Amino acid sequence: MWFFSDEEKELAKVCRDFAKNELAPFAEKHDEEDSFNEAAFRKMGELGLLGITADPKYGGSGLGATAATIVMEEFGKACAGSTLSYLAHAMLCVNNIEANASEEQKAKYLPKLISGEHIGCMGMSEPEYGSDAIGMQTRAKLEGDHYVINGTKMWITNAQYSDIAYVYTRTGDEKKDLTTFIVEKGMEGYTTGNPIHKMGMRSSPTGELIFENAKIPVANRVGEEGDSTYHMMKNLEIERITISGISLGIAQACVDQCIKYANERKQFGKTIGNHQLIQKMLAEMATETEMMRHFLYSVAKDYDNGNKGATVAAQVKLALPKMATKIALDAIQLHGGYGYSREFPLERMMRDNKLNEIGAGTNEVMIMIIAKNLLKEAAK
Repeated sequence: MWFFSDEEKELAKVCRDFAKNELAPFAEKHDEEDSFNEAAFRKMGELGLLGITADPKYGGSGLGATAATIVMEEFGKACAGSTLSYLAHAMLCVNNIEANASEEQKAKYLPKLISGEHIGCMGMSEPEYGSDAIGMQTRAKLEGDHYVINGTKMWITNAQYSDIAYVYTRTGDEKKDLTTFIVEKGMEGYTTGNPIHKMGMRSSPTGELIFENAKIPVANRVGEEGDSTYHMMKNLEIERITISGISLGIAQACVDQCIKYANERKQFGKTIGNHQLIQKMLAEMATETEMMRHFLYSVAKDYDNGNKGATVAAQVKLALPKMATKIALDAIQLHGGYGYSREFPLERMMRDNKLNEIGAGTNEVMIMIIAKNLLKEAAK
């Protein structure tokens, strides 16, 4: 993008090279095996990427949504599953602690999360409460110098590998009575469930966080009781922007693969890139991807400039994953039988991207948010 700083341009190059060497060669293997590229994840810490938005005094890079989105795009081109695990760690755990925790908590937890020594996750969704996250029922009750937490968190990225979990709970009967805790692996009463096997994003581990009379020290509460509804909504904006970067990366990878294939594959005595129907498909896919890029990075830049807004974050989250799924399906169609086979990465990209239409708020929830805010603004 024309407005990228020199630092952001260098970041893109570093991430592109890393993705080429550490993610792309192993993407198919980890997809087939339902396994986690933990070695590459730890190396992200060595590059300073795991604390992309965190304060440099804790080892972070001190950058913003634009930089984080650059990482998502470059990694997303190579292995969307590994990128989703990166997002869960860097944006849902580290960024939340950076934004909301006390100085003592930041000093205790951020350095090891940022270095890659520890892996983080965030617990919001529950078996009966996904889109209605505010209705969650995992409950924390104060007993002396600790809280007792009971409940289960579901669909949690990095669950089985996490050393630190940033967990939302209920501490009162009103919907707004939500309170967050930083939970450490090994704390009494806290365990993780069996892995959840998925259609896509298979290289990103997913599981449950289980609390059975779990004892969590008062010192691990983030802020005051009832503070967390605001924290949750604030972080959802940057999550929705940055997860859209994964969709952009998938779309660009599909376009790149289609251009390569169109120049190599021959039908009726000439390469298929000479056929007008193929040219139409390529032109539309490339144009749609460029539209996505300009929309996404404009929103990310506005966010970094302080122009934050739930509506535009929801709009970018609605538009990009939907369009990336379409582009992936078009790419499969262009490749014919090869596109449907596992010989090419397109079917994996399509499966992976479908998650982006569900996670961080489904398409339907994005529509509700956008419409509600537009109508509210018009009524003023």
